[in-house]
Amino acid sequence: MSETPAIAVTPEPPYYAVIFTSTRTEGDRGYGSMADEMVRMAAAQPGFLGVESARDGVGITVSYWRDLESIALWKRVADHLAAQRQGRETWYAQYEVRIAKVERAYGFQREEV
Repeated sequence: MSETPAIAVTPEPPYYAVIFTSTRTEGDRGYGSMADEMVRMAAAQPGFLGVESARDGVGITVSYWRDLESIALWKRVADHLAAQRQGRETWYAQYEVRIAKVERAYGFQREEV
């Protein structure tokens, strides 16, 4: 992941958010490189809009998608399925996936001085 976290730039709603919340097992064991690869692969998928991620004990990754069909297609990508299996076997102590429809969005950005 990049050193400076970025907030995803998304279109006007509606769109969907996939919220992946997890706690990890000890050690990296290839997790970091796989996480980076999954972000690269997801970004190439039709319907992908952006991603945000943070980890400090509990990790939260939110990916944004145009529609439910795009999410379903991403879930079935073979390399993504393999990463999910590896996550259950090696990297995660627990996780939850939640899918939500974004109906409103607004924000703030400080002007650079």
